[in-house]
Amino acid sequence: MADAVRKIPTRRCTGCGEHFPKNTLIRVLRTPEGEILLDLTGKKNGRGAYICKSASCLKKARKSRRIETSLGVAISEELYEKMEEELTVG
Repeated sequence: MADAVRKIPTRRCTGCGEHFPKNTLIRVLRTPEGEILLDLTGKKNGRGAYICKSASCLKKARKSRRIETSLGVAISEELYEKMEEELTVG
């Protein structure tokens, strides 16, 4: 019997628009309470949008407001700056 080939889930980066394996992207999460945060585990409850682990993709998504559209909520400049800081540190 042949080995079963596991399908690797892919997601689209909201910055560059390219598809990548889910585990290589960072999830931007809107919790049921409406809080926006980076979900590095990818398992927290809420609505998510995915982005590459690069500040340039975050800047593209920020400029075109793609993350806000995906999550259906406005994101403050302070929150974008905090996310950019976490991306460069992590």
